Amino acid sequence: MLRIRENNKERKPHWLKIKPQFDETYREVKDLISEMNLHTVCQEATCPNIGECFSARTATFIILGDICTRGCRFCNVKKGKPTDYDLSEPMRVAEACARLNMRFSVITSVTRDDLSDGGAAIFAETTRLIKSKIPSCGVELLIPDLMGDVDALETILDANPDALAHNLETVPRLYGKVRPKAVYQRSLDILKAASQLRSDIAVKSGLMVGFGETEDEILEVIDDAVRHGCQIMTIGQYLRPSDWHLPVTEYYSPERFQTLKERGEALGMKFIESGPLVRSSYMAHRQMAAFRRKTAQ
Repeated sequence: MLRIRENNKERKPHWLKIKPQFDETYREVKDLISEMNLHTVCQEATCPNIGECFSARTATFIILGDICTRGCRFCNVKKGKPTDYDLSEPMRVAEACARLNMRFSVITSVTRDDLSDGGAAIFAETTRLIKSKIPSCGVELLIPDLMGDVDALETILDANPDALAHNLETVPRLYGKVRPKAVYQRSLDILKAASQLRSDIAVKSGLMVGFGETEDEILEVIDDAVRHGCQIMTIGQYLRPSDWHLPVTEYYSPERFQTLKERGEALGMKFIESGPLVRSSYMAHRQMAAFRRKTAQ
């Protein structure tokens, strides 16, 4: 176990140091995103894997603008009062996926509590347009909790994504500190509703570690997720984006991540991607492929 001071400038352990990949393909993807006036988690959340993912022609697109109505203390996406959403955005995302020749795309959004359906209709339209332009392209949707609106969830599922993800993020004891406007049971209920409404769509969630949770608490969350229909789980290290954000209380070693994977899968989770730099959408196509191989056995 490696503990650190509450200081964002504390030196990170060696396993969190990666060599940036800013090759010609990276620049091509970055320029295309800018040209089409799109937003990505890779950029907005300052993801450490941006070089690797852009260089592999993958990106996680953020729809419904770039301003979130919530103020989670781990997230680097802008917070505030969003403007009206752009009705042409789904078409631009689909066009970007086509120009990048994507075989698997991940779409997420800022949380839009100001919209009656939480943005469900835009998720659905984006999915349909991608599949229309690239029928062979898989689509994973990483959605907010929609304030628990099952009708909105059904709108999204009717567009036939390949995977539906909603992140639990942390253990219930820390929700008030980490994501104060979220409700743990509400998030579990969204996962359960997705699994019950569409058994043919993979249900996925994600956790971050390093907020002060215990290993037993993490395993309890995985067990809860399994019992609510979740099949795929990602576990990664929280990294503090700025001094305003919550400090990291602990860096987990790669060995501990492997232990969490093994113990979590023993609880019934079909597939767990666990590692220091793992993010919910990190190489999501590989996660889906591994999940499908495992469930086909």
